[in-house]
Amino acid sequence: MSRSFLPALLCAMSLGACAQPADPSPVQPSPAQPAAAARAAPAGSPEARVREALGQLVPGVQPDYVGAAPFPGFREILLDGQVLYVSDDGRYLMQGQPFDLQTRQPAASAGLMEYRRSLLASVPAGERIVFAPPNARYTVTVFTDIECGYCRRMHQDIAEYNRLGIAVEYLAFPRMGMASEDFRNMVSVWCAADRRKALTDAKSGKPVPRKDCTSPVAMHYTLGQRVGVTGTPAVFAPDGTQLGGYVPPAQLRAALDRLAGADGQAGGR
Repeated sequence: MSRSFLPALLCAMSLGACAQPADPSPVQPSPAQPAAAARAAPAGSPEARVREALGQLVPGVQPDYVGAAPFPGFREILLDGQVLYVSDDGRYLMQGQPFDLQTRQPAASAGLMEYRRSLLASVPAGERIVFAPPNARYTVTVFTDIECGYCRRMHQDIAEYNRLGIAVEYLAFPRMGMASEDFRNMVSVWCAADRRKALTDAKSGKPVPRKDCTSPVAMHYTLGQRVGVTGTPAVFAPDGTQLGGYVPPAQLRAALDRLAGADGQAGGR
């Protein structure tokens, strides 16, 4: 799905402040999009009213996900990777993810978490760059870039994450886009004979030897946009919860323990 729809939607909300009209051509669901996201909603249902309201605002728009919000009266929507909320009658729209003061973490529905989890789980193990201890207690997926300072800081702590029982599985997210030198360098990292060493060297500021192959970097980047990555690093728990950007090792372990419950049972991939 084109990422032009969210800007078009927000322009429509701004009472004409954006001059560029929305593209009226219909949008086809992405081939990788889960079937549940593209199914027709029952006529008269809250989902149908919400989809109709969005379609009137931006013709042809197709949200990646529509489901019950974690609070009553609203549908939760994932559109171009951004979380939106629309009232069940299709009248009110809110942008951004609410914070649950009781659990002290971003509020999200089980449906949205499952949608994100299924997308992340679709990436084969062989396409990830993995730093894992023996018998890891937790595994997190991290969208990373080789240029950003916090990505480099997180990687400097990789031994401590591993010592605390956290396996880190990296996916590529060249934040400067697919036409950038950053993208080409990340392709070279993923094409290296020793990806772990190549990634560590690149994050240490060493020149990246140019390599070329059929790499998953473009797919990772597109997937990251679909699950809501807007900056790097972006850390996701096994259940699809986004834990934030750079989180120090001890704090990340504590957050994973809270998600797993009081007994500290680890979640699977």
